[in-house]
Amino acid sequence: MSIINNINKVFDHRIRLGIMSVLMVNEYADFNMLKDLLGATDGNLASHTKALEKAEYISVEKQFIARKPNTRYATTKLGRMEFKKHIEALETLIHKT
Repeated sequence: MSIINNINKVFDHRIRLGIMSVLMVNEYADFNMLKDLLGATDGNLASHTKALEKAEYISVEKQFIARKPNTRYATTKLGRMEFKKHIEALETLIHKT
């Protein structure tokens, strides 16, 4: 199987790559944390988290904290596995060139 086959189009955008990178090293992250870390707008971040949720790579939990809505995200088992494969494919590609 070709290395290119393990490069996942879902992770093509820098915001999605960033979201997954943050979530791989943290148990979870809330919307504002991701927004601040990635320098994304509300709309941009929302569309990218929706894409990752649709692919079942992240889970979303909505709750209220001190009467304010809070949305937090975590990776799924599938998301962790697919992201690792994606990073390994990129590293292999880099080392072959």
